[in-house]
Amino acid sequence: MSQRSKIVKALVEKLKLINGVSPYSSNLYGKNVVDKLRFWDEVNDFPYICVVAGSETREYLPGGFKWGYLNVALKLYVYGESSHELLENIISDVERVIDANEVLVLDEGATTEILINSIVTDEGLLTPYGVGEVTITIRYQVS
Repeated sequence: MSQRSKIVKALVEKLKLINGVSPYSSNLYGKNVVDKLRFWDEVNDFPYICVVAGSETREYLPGGFKWGYLNVALKLYVYGESSHELLENIISDVERVIDANEVLVLDEGATTEILINSIVTDEGLLTPYGVGEVTITIRYQVS
């Protein structure tokens, strides 16, 4: 398994801990986070998060040291009368998980930094569904 895949899987496991118990306001039931892309019309159980690895850049330093910068998209899907509020709650929970887990320990190595690049929502356009996306960049040492 590649480092990219290991990073995504580690992030999925951390997001599965969103269980509705303080400090979280959403409940992902330990199963509604996956490491593959699904579209909102394919989802039956809400809230739901898809974690998808995107492009990656490398920084080559002296001594053969390499940083990898992996872009990851988190697609967030909710359903309910107040979908915009539900979406804001789950975004807040995702931010909390990312802030608490900047260093994801992998089999070999760890991530060193996770930065949120953007947060986008449908702004209530798809009510009673809510669709959002959080894009992040994860820095790790390439082995």
